[in-house]
Formats: sequence, C-alpha cells, structure tokens
Amino acid sequence: MSKMRMTLIAALFLGQPAFVFAEDYSDPTWPCVQRKVEQLSLGLMWPHQAPENEAVQDLTPAAATLVDTLVLRRVSIDEVEDITADFAATNAQLTQDDYTAIFQAIFNRINRDRTDIIAGIGRYSLSQIDLATRIETARIDMDNEMAKQDPDFDKVDALEEQLDWDQRIYRDRAQSLLYVCETPVILEKRAYAIAQTLSHHLPG
Repeated sequence: MSKMRMTLIAALFLGQPAFVFAEDYSDPTWPCVQRKVEQLSLGLMWPHQAPENEAVQDLTPAAATLVDTLVLRRVSIDEVEDITADFAATNAQLTQDDYTAIFQAIFNRINRDRTDIIAGIGRYSLSQIDLATRIETARIDMDNEMAKQDPDFDKVDALEEQLDWDQRIYRDRAQSLLYVCETPVILEKRAYAIAQTLSHHLPG
C-alpha cells in the first residue's frame, strides 16, 4: 500500500489524517514529515580531519567520562557547555587529535542510537499500514453487510466493535509517532551542538 493510499484511508475512515507524510513518496515505510537521512556525516559536523568509521583511539578516563555524559539527552546543551568548559580547564594538555577522538566517540554513539530509532520508525509504520488496511476492510465488510436485504446485525455489531478498537489504537500510535519522528532531528542537532562546543575549546 502506498503512502498516498495510507493517507486516504486515514482521512476517510478516521476523520482526519493521522500521518502527515513527506513530499517524497519513494519510501512507503517512512511516515514522518522530516526527510529520512539514515546516516549522519561526521565530516559535516567536525571541522578537522577524522575517519568516518567506528574506530576511535583510546580515550583517557576523563575523556571517556565526558563522552558518556555528553551523549545523555537529559543533559541540556547549556549543561554541555558548562561541563565541556570544566573539562577543558582541567585537561589543558589535550591536543586537537584528542578532541577529535572525543567527538568521534560521541558522534558514533549518537549516530548508532539515531539509526536504531529510524529503523524502529520504519517497523512501526509498517504495523500502522497493516492496521489501516484492516480498518478499511472492516468498514467495507460493514457496508456490504448493511446493504443486504437481511443484514446480520450480530456480525455488524462485532465488526463495529473491532473497528472502534482498531481506530483508537491507530490514532494513539499515530500521535506517539509524531513525537518519535522528531527524535532523529533532535539527535542530529545535538551532535552538531556538541561539535561546536568542543571545537571552541580546541588548543590554539
């Protein structure tokens, strides 16, 4: 089922579209307004040469602790700036390469989390597509039964009960997905903000 088909089902049977799809219909499993960018680019965020792979040089215990702290989403960007400033003040011996390794470790962690979230959104979207198809089928079955000269009202009642339940689940999931769709963008912005903060403390 195409994204456009999914939108029509939502509009016709749920009263309003539960998803607002991106203009690009090339990926039917992507339900978000935001463009699907599966992998971030280290080179676009960090102003210095760094290998775009998982290999990171060994970090000092203090640097490893900094990485573990800054990747936490509960740590605000303002806190990131304060924590980084304190780290830089007590680790004045670190070089540009050391800071590159620190950011690379942070980037790898954030990028992996973001990739997992994007994969989860795709799986979630497929389950919504299946549920929308079931809703459409139940609605058609109800209409067909009611069109008969002698409808089976017990069957209609059962279909209506299941339809109400499925529509409620669909709407609740769709509302949750609106928030989940923001997460990859939030993580991308966080990685960039951390890169900017770290770069401000590079040794002159």
